[in-house]
Formats: sequence, structure tokens, C-alpha cells
Amino acid sequence: MYSRSNQARMERMQERVDAGFMSKHYPDVESIVVSMVYNQRGIARPIHRIVNFAPGSYAFFKIDCFSRDCDAGGFDLTHVINGMIRNHRESAKGELTCESDQPPVDHSAIEYDIQIKFS
Repeated sequence: MYSRSNQARMERMQERVDAGFMSKHYPDVESIVVSMVYNQRGIARPIHRIVNFAPGSYAFFKIDCFSRDCDAGGFDLTHVINGMIRNHRESAKGELTCESDQPPVDHSAIEYDIQIKFS
């Protein structure tokens, strides 16, 4: 029997596979770089993270929450990235909070900066 966190991890891996590859969905995109700053209660300093997407990457743009107890939350950048590609925008900045259905006391928020390079 799987634990709740293992089950969530397996579901997330299946979602990535189901999303397909960027090269198929976005053939004119050479790369996507997502720079994030995580902010979470109880962490003294914000955590910086960069996620790179290339044509061989899965077209799955949901980033996990850093909260240890968060199984089903995260930051879904799909609508942001799809809108940028549709409008041929090369950069965007914004903020998101964790989409978990659990109480938000210890969940993260991010500030993101997305850069897309088109061919």
C-alpha cells in the first residue's frame, strides 16, 4: 500500500508523461526559463530556484510546493506560459500562492520571472 505522499508523487509523474513533450506542443519554443523565489513562513531566507524547459522536456508546468506536508498543492504556471506562447511574449513576472486544499498556514508563495526564447 502506498503512502499519501508516494501516491501523490506517482500521480504527478503520470501527469508529466500525459502532458507530452514541449517539442510536440510548442515547436517554435527553444527554451523556457522560470526563475522563482519561494517565500514560506518559518524560513529565514527566501529560496531561489531556476527551472529550465527545453524541447525534450515535458510540457508540464506545475511546480511542487516546498512545504513538507503539502502533497497535492503547488504552483501551476500552465496558464501563464500558454498565454505567453500564444501571444509570443518573451517575458512575464508575477506571484502565485500554493494551490493546496490544505490550510495555507505553512504553504509557500512564489514570485516568478519567466523568459521564453522562440526560434
